[in-house]
Amino acid sequence: MRYSSMREAMEAGETLVFGHRGAMASAPMNTLASFQLAYEQGADGIELDVHFSKDQQLVVLHDFTVDATTTGQGAASDFTLADLKRLDAGSWFSPTFVGETIPTLDEVFDSVGDKLLMNIEIKSRFAESEALNRAVADCIGRHQMAERSLVSSFDPKLLKGFGVICPDVMMGYLHPPGRAVAWMNDVAHEARHPWHEEIDAAYMTWAAKAGYFVNAWTINDTERACALKRLGVNCLITDDPALIIAALESC
Repeated sequence: MRYSSMREAMEAGETLVFGHRGAMASAPMNTLASFQLAYEQGADGIELDVHFSKDQQLVVLHDFTVDATTTGQGAASDFTLADLKRLDAGSWFSPTFVGETIPTLDEVFDSVGDKLLMNIEIKSRFAESEALNRAVADCIGRHQMAERSLVSSFDPKLLKGFGVICPDVMMGYLHPPGRAVAWMNDVAHEARHPWHEEIDAAYMTWAAKAGYFVNAWTINDTERACALKRLGVNCLITDDPALIIAALESC
């Protein structure tokens, strides 16, 4: 790991590369295989998604359902962790990955927490957000990952709640094009995570004045990666870390 903390990395003046759900261009998203591959490709960190299972275990999965990336069907919150572990989360991508399972956040920290920085996106139905926030904060604490983690969400209320529970972990506000919530300006957070097409010189000037790091998603085009580097974007979140790292080294 090049940096011992998320803040150190963000303040280093380099353009970081984070693997979006790991190295999902080359491995099944949000699996230990994908996260390990992102590390092997040279990523500084990974972005991943966390939900509650039926028995309130922290599982790493993008969708609220298991249909798209496993051999199961239905809402993830309707499965216990034991049930989720019986599903194959790799064969949909390639026969090479048959037997990959949905990991827990504990397993991700155990596997690559000492190698990669972590951008943890919390996925919540609002009724469960306080319990989910506390579970994520507790997991980060158990693994001593507070300095190497950043929690992000599209849900401003969730972020506000997480900041109260766990003020020592950096937070990033994810927002789709044109839909940033103005009152987030009054919620303490360190980073903005816009869709990359939202970013131009004016956006970067605004973010600098407001004191925000800027972490862009999802960049898979090499020319765009170089343009964002020139603008001073702190981190590029990409499906293909190897491709974007090579591009940044040459521009």
